[in-house]
Amino acid sequence: MSAGYNAVGSGTNTPYAGDPAYAESTGFITPNPAKKRTSNWVKFGVPILILIVIIAAVVGGVVGSKAHKNNANDTASGAGSSTQAAAAASSAASVKLSVGRYATATNSEFMMPIYPSTTNTAAFTSPTFTTSKNSALAWPADPFQPSKPSATTVRTDRPRLFAPQYKWQALPALIKADPYLKGWNDTIFGNATAYYSLQPVVYNYDGSSGILDNAREVKMRIKAFSYVYLMTNDTKWVDRAWEELQASFTHTVSVNAASYSTAPDRWNSGHFLDVAELTAAFAIAYDWLYPQWTDDQKTQIRNDIINYGLHYGITPNSSVLWWQTNTEGNWNCVCNNGLTLGALAILGDDTSGIAEEVLGQTIPNALQNCVQAPSDDGTWAETANYWYFGTTGHAEMASALMTATGSHYGLLDNNANFYKTGNFHMYVAGATSLFNYGDHGPNKFSTTANAMFFYGDFYQQPQYVLYQREQYDAAEPWSMFWYNPTVSGAFWDGTALDQFFDNGLDQWASMRSSWTDSQALYVAVKAGKLQGHQTHNDLDAGDFVLDALGTRWAGELGSGDYNSIGYFSSDAQDSQRWMYYRKMTEGQNTILVNQANQDVTAAPTVIHGTSNTTQGSSTVLNIPQDSTAYWVSDLSSAYFNVTSVKRGVRLLNARKQVLIQDEVNTAASFQWRMHTNASISIDTSGTSATLTLDGQTMVVQMVNPPSGAVFTVGDAVRFSTDVTPPQADQPNPGVTVLIISLPSGSYTLQTLFNPQWSGMSSSDFVTPPNVALAQWTLTSHN
Repeated sequence: MSAGYNAVGSGTNTPYAGDPAYAESTGFITPNPAKKRTSNWVKFGVPILILIVIIAAVVGGVVGSKAHKNNANDTASGAGSSTQAAAAASSAASVKLSVGRYATATNSEFMMPIYPSTTNTAAFTSPTFTTSKNSALAWPADPFQPSKPSATTVRTDRPRLFAPQYKWQALPALIKADPYLKGWNDTIFGNATAYYSLQPVVYNYDGSSGILDNAREVKMRIKAFSYVYLMTNDTKWVDRAWEELQASFTHTVSVNAASYSTAPDRWNSGHFLDVAELTAAFAIAYDWLYPQWTDDQKTQIRNDIINYGLHYGITPNSSVLWWQTNTEGNWNCVCNNGLTLGALAILGDDTSGIAEEVLGQTIPNALQNCVQAPSDDGTWAETANYWYFGTTGHAEMASALMTATGSHYGLLDNNANFYKTGNFHMYVAGATSLFNYGDHGPNKFSTTANAMFFYGDFYQQPQYVLYQREQYDAAEPWSMFWYNPTVSGAFWDGTALDQFFDNGLDQWASMRSSWTDSQALYVAVKAGKLQGHQTHNDLDAGDFVLDALGTRWAGELGSGDYNSIGYFSSDAQDSQRWMYYRKMTEGQNTILVNQANQDVTAAPTVIHGTSNTTQGSSTVLNIPQDSTAYWVSDLSSAYFNVTSVKRGVRLLNARKQVLIQDEVNTAASFQWRMHTNASISIDTSGTSATLTLDGQTMVVQMVNPPSGAVFTVGDAVRFSTDVTPPQADQPNPGVTVLIISLPSGSYTLQTLFNPQWSGMSSSDFVTPPNVALAQWTLTSHN
């Protein structure tokens, strides 16, 4: 199911507004009421609820450091002179306008872009940035270039956050010349119009999750209202922004937190993310609409930023500011960012000195924590979904410091591998959705993947920009200024189909048959440690997801109820977190031994190989017959009562089939488990299961099954003999578990996944030989 859009030059500019699936988040989509931090999971890969539809023009209308170079001075590959570079830029711009946006629609079930089956050698070229001094094609240089930047010395013009005046002046011409900017601009206007007619956000206290959803929704609205005002000079948008801020001035939600000084703790410092996001929202309003505010309005906004935001960021309280210590993840990024934006916005107007004090703390603290969140292979320390929150906070903080003061102060190069986190994001996305292991997080609202634009430009990684511009969440104000319009080419051209991430914290693999085919095969699998993920992981060593034929066959249950007793208690073996089905080992797609959780001290090892197949310029990829990839992990350390547990995953038959091979030697009984939305029919032998889902079919069969091995099915619920959790599990409607149960002993299980591809007969499928995992090579299954 897809939603179309009007291509550039079609004569209509109306963005698509009819499909409720256009939301910038992850889980199901319903309009009301506001979703809490629970995940009433029903379908793998469908984005989480959000209150307002994000209207997208193309999608319906889903870390060695490199020096940053200003667009006006970038050197295009192969351009030997400024004349040649200008010609290349002009040619690229012409192609861009002629072709329009590459993705022709978005799948409204999974929110993934749909690409045409075509070869366009003029447009689909190697990713690059071209050089241009033409203000209609490229951003001009920032006139603010301090020789000795200081975090407390800001530019004199406003806005100072993200989008200085010179960018606003250049933007209209760039919109005319770039179909992506044009579509996003239309979408932002459409969203602002939708928000305008709504009542101001109502604050609802959601237990331990506080008022975070409300805060992020306010921020989302303020960004849209402020953007449209600056593009139109229509003061009705200023008035509507003020109305939104006033609701925050007067909201009376009890947050059960101690009051500091004489100011009520209105923004809930006990859950500091709330403080951070509201401080950010107020900072954007203060800065972007600065000339339109009266002195009284400025005073009120500034006082709220100080009293409800910055004040709590500098007042010593370990129960409030715990995120400042050893927190390499989204909390540190988001919290330091909010405080930084608030301080930068009021710097110069604040006479108390608190803004300077805050900046003296947030920058070094972010360098110690937030910046260290990506490992040396780029994987985010928490989960694939928490990458969004962390990178949004990090990119906003770095961008605001750069535009306001002229430097990022190490936020972008203190971790030499930070740039790789964009690569992580690309490979963790499958054909239908993310490899969404662990917690998915709350509603995203103002949180997107658009840090990819910022990182792509700064680190000179054009593939990041080209990838993100096709995604459903690209259309929002930050994109309009972080996007480098001199980018050209196709992100998939020359991009490897496989990537292995070997840092011991996560250890995971991403393997696929195409970057541009919505029907593509995608399998991702992980090992890694089970501690050190900010208590957002599952006990899931060996876990995998599988996409093919446009749907997800093996998927993740996602977050539990964040307000559940003990959900975030710890990641120790006896943590109450591991009593909940969605977090337990039995709730994962892996081997379960003795119906018991995995050992949290696990330290698996991995080996892997790939034929290094890359996609070319065409969206249609003809895969060589010997193209393959494999990944093997020794998971023995993750289990009790075992001699050995190993899992291997391999692509077969030109990436049309998947083999999962498990070698298990255990003193206790065990199960092979896979969670699916599919309907399952098991043949009379019990060794072949036919899965049907979304009008497609997948045959899962055992190859050389050991004696007694048969498929069974079960509901996604805990065993009756499991320990009783502090409160009931969430239901998992529509989810079935495909199971193989075996007694203690030594076994090799070969489970073969055969997607029933159109035009492929049964004789076209291969039956793999029985090769021990230790003997797997690139040619072992030829």
